[in-house]
Amino acid sequence: MAWLQVHLFAERADTEAVEDALLHCGAVSVTLADSADDPILEPGVGETPLWETVKVSGLFELPADQALLSASFLALRPDFSAADLHWESVEDQAWERAWMDHFEPIQCGRRLWICPSWREPPDPGAVNLRLDPGLAFGSGTHPTTFLCLQWLDGLDLAGKTVIDYGCGSGILGIAALLLGAARVIAVDNDPQALIATRDNLERNDLDPARLAVYLPGEAPETLVEGGADILVANILAGPLIGLASRLAALTAADGQLCLSGLTGEQAPEVMAAYPTFAFDPPAAREEWVRLTARAHP
Repeated sequence: MAWLQVHLFAERADTEAVEDALLHCGAVSVTLADSADDPILEPGVGETPLWETVKVSGLFELPADQALLSASFLALRPDFSAADLHWESVEDQAWERAWMDHFEPIQCGRRLWICPSWREPPDPGAVNLRLDPGLAFGSGTHPTTFLCLQWLDGLDLAGKTVIDYGCGSGILGIAALLLGAARVIAVDNDPQALIATRDNLERNDLDPARLAVYLPGEAPETLVEGGADILVANILAGPLIGLASRLAALTAADGQLCLSGLTGEQAPEVMAAYPTFAFDPPAAREEWVRLTARAHP
């Protein structure tokens, strides 16, 4: 089946109205994408972030009259012109299969491999995390996730309690369990992330009693008595700063902290928000950095 798709660019404040206009014209779906190079990895708690300028795409079933659709949209949004509408034909394909074909096993450190659930691990004797990200963020391919996994791989996690704050697919917490952690508490503001985390836990044949999942508003004030031995948070610089007092309070008095989802330019401000921690030199991959620290005794 073929489709007709239109692309246009809108300011952030106009995005919802443009989306409504496309749906009113009969679009079966509307997607929003970055118009430049401004990544959003994980929204802050309660946030629905968008870029300053958004690429809005509407998909229409064929047969569809491009000229009539253009006229209908412009009647609803006279602030746009025909030159702003970029139309293309889109051939149907197995989008899920195309994505799966590009997700390869990844080695993160000395012991740990991240393996798609539909592929055989390249090293059966390694610590193999079988993963299906589903609709949640976190496959190990992004530099921030890789940096966190690499750090976890280098730790002695035997018997440790780990908090994964902003868990996404659950990749960091499940990796910690496979690497020897006794217990993981996973927190995320997206219910889909908690579903993906539970599914990936089951996929790796791990005892469900070793992992608890919470939405931020439903998590108890004290997730771990005395604080977690290790807390990882791969989110964004803004939330890392805004949540600093909460994350510090969840970490044991001699616990370790791993923060990522930020650039090198943002690192000093993030570190300054955690005055009770002694930070290691930042680790970098591409433009992204990972911060690790230990609480002051």
